[in-house]
Amino acid sequence: MINGVHHISLATTDIERMLGFYRDLLGLEVREMWKVPETDETFQTIVGLKDAAFHAAWLRAGNVEIEIFEYLHPKGRPVTPSPACDAGIRHICFDVGDLASEYLRLKAAGVEFFSEPQHVPEARVTTCYARDPDGNIVELQEVHAGSGIPAISTYAPLS
Repeated sequence: MINGVHHISLATTDIERMLGFYRDLLGLEVREMWKVPETDETFQTIVGLKDAAFHAAWLRAGNVEIEIFEYLHPKGRPVTPSPACDAGIRHICFDVGDLASEYLRLKAAGVEFFSEPQHVPEARVTTCYARDPDGNIVELQEVHAGSGIPAISTYAPLS
């Protein structure tokens, strides 16, 4: 039985650049950083990569954990950002309390958005898309009263 989503993992070619975005700009809490050497056969078996080595950061965003990996061996390849309609995992959505302010703050810091925040009346949310430094789509969403979307705290209380 599936209990829920434990974490999301992002692979990058530059962990410091990604930390600059997720930790420094978005304000996620770094819970742990670690390295796995090329001698760790268990990890190599899990990921299916011979002589794999990486360093990683474990971040918390409210009730969700995000793991960021930079493979030291074999080196990962950068990806070309694809449109939102392509197959695959398309975005990470972050709940924000004041989207207008957050949008202006991040835009001033150089984050490129697809558009200004858009209000979706039937869902009672305001939302917008941007990209992280590796081109992954990041959604910022403000949920308004009466939306029917459960508050973040109802998903998984933090201990």
